[in-house]
Amino acid sequence: MFLEAAYIVPHPPIILPEVGRGEEMKIQKTTNAYIEVAKRISQIEPDTIIITSPHTTMYSDYFHISPGTQAKGDMRHFGVNKMSIEVEYDHELVKALSDETFKEDIPAGTLGERDASLDHGTFIPLYFINKYYRDYKVVRIGLSGLSNLEHYRLGKVITRTVNELGRKVVFIASGDLSHKLLHEGPYGFTKEGPEFDKQVTEAMTNADFLAFLNFDPSFCEAAAECGLKSFIIMAGALDGKAVDSKLLSYEGTFGVGYAVAAFDIKGNDENRQFDIIFKKEQQKKIDKLKLNESPYVKLARLSLETYVRKGEYAPIPDDLPDDMTRRKAGVFVSLKKHGQLRGCIGTISPVTNSVAMEILRNAVSAGTEDPRFAPVNKAELDEIVYSVDVLSEPEDISSIEELDVKKYGVIVSSGFRRGLLLPNLDGVDTPEQQVSIALEKAGIRPKEQYKLQRFEVVRHK
Repeated sequence: MFLEAAYIVPHPPIILPEVGRGEEMKIQKTTNAYIEVAKRISQIEPDTIIITSPHTTMYSDYFHISPGTQAKGDMRHFGVNKMSIEVEYDHELVKALSDETFKEDIPAGTLGERDASLDHGTFIPLYFINKYYRDYKVVRIGLSGLSNLEHYRLGKVITRTVNELGRKVVFIASGDLSHKLLHEGPYGFTKEGPEFDKQVTEAMTNADFLAFLNFDPSFCEAAAECGLKSFIIMAGALDGKAVDSKLLSYEGTFGVGYAVAAFDIKGNDENRQFDIIFKKEQQKKIDKLKLNESPYVKLARLSLETYVRKGEYAPIPDDLPDDMTRRKAGVFVSLKKHGQLRGCIGTISPVTNSVAMEILRNAVSAGTEDPRFAPVNKAELDEIVYSVDVLSEPEDISSIEELDVKKYGVIVSSGFRRGLLLPNLDGVDTPEQQVSIALEKAGIRPKEQYKLQRFEVVRHK
C-alpha cells in the first residue's frame, strides 16, 4: 500500500454543466480527460485521495492541512444552489502528516483554518471522481508563499507518511495554468501566458519535474499562473520514482490554460531526485556569480554572513574603492534565494558616513529585519544571491509624466508618510503602476495630496 498514481487537473467551474449551461461543451477535451482520470482512480480504488488546491486556506509561511473529520462544499458562489459534495477526511493521515512535518521543520499543520467548506479547486475534481468511485477519504492541503523547494520537500514527506501508515493513495494536484492567454479573456493577454503553458505542458508530457522547479518567479507572475506550486508538491511526492507520464488534454478556450495529466508509478529511479539536482545546479550558478561579484556585493555578502554566523557586524575591509569609503548615498540591499525575493531593506538618504557603512548596515537589515520574511539562517547563506542599489540624490518632479520605470525610481511623500519603489522591477511596466505601489507602501490614498520625487540607481551585482 503506497502512493499509486498522481494527476494534474484544472478546476474551471464552467466545466460543470450546471454552471456552464452549454459553455462547457467548448472544453469537451478537458471533460473527456477528466472522465478518464476518474475512471483510472476507480480502478485503483484508493483508501485516500490527497488534493492540493490553490483555493483553500493559504498563508505566506505555512502549509494549511484541513482539520476535522468531514467537510462539505457547494457551487453557490457560481450561481448553482442545489449542488453539493460532502467528504470524510482521513484524520489519522492528517495527524501523522502534521507530526512528520513538525519533525522535518516544515511549517505545516491544521491551525488557522479560515473556511471549512470545500473550495472549488477541491470540489471540481471530486465532482468527476464521484461519478465512478466514492469509497475514499480526503486529505486537503493548501499552497503557501514558501519556496518551490519547500513545496517539493512537503511532497516527499507526504509520500513517506503515506507509506508508513500503509495507505493506498492517489494524489490530485489541482491547478489551472496561465490566466492570460487571450486579449478577449477575463484577465487579458501577456506574451508570457502562452509561453508558460507551452513550457509547463512539455514538462508534464516528459515528467520533467526539474523544469517545474526552474521556472522563474517573475515569469510565472507575468503569466498569472495558478497551479505550479500544486504541481511541485506532487513532484515531491513522486521523488525518486520512475513514472509513466501522459498529457491527456490541454485547452485555453476561455483565456485560461486547462491541462490534465496522468503519472503512473513504475518503480524507483534514484536519478529522479529533482530537489538534489536543482540544489546542485543552483550552487554552480551561485559559485560562478561569486567569482565575478562587484566589491559592493562582496561587502553585502560579508556583512550578512558575518552577522548570521558570529552575531556581529563585519569590519570595513581596507581594499575598498574610494567611491565606497568617501561617498555618502542611500543604499538598498536585495536578497534572492532560488529566484525568489528573500529580503530587501534600504535607506533613501544616507544615515552613515559612507556607502560602505550603508551596505554593512542594510545587508544585515535585509537578512534579519524585513518583516515579510523570517531571518536568514546559517543553512541558507550559501544559497543567497545579492544585489546592491546605490541611489542618486532625489529630485522633485511635478508630474507622473517625468517618470520612466526603467530609468527612475520614485518617492511619494505626504507629511511623515513616505514610500519608495526602485526602478526596473519585474512586473512594474508603467509609471502609474510604480506610483500606485509606492503610495500603497506609504499608506497614502491616491486622492490625497502628495509630493513626487524621482531618483536614479546604479545596480551592482
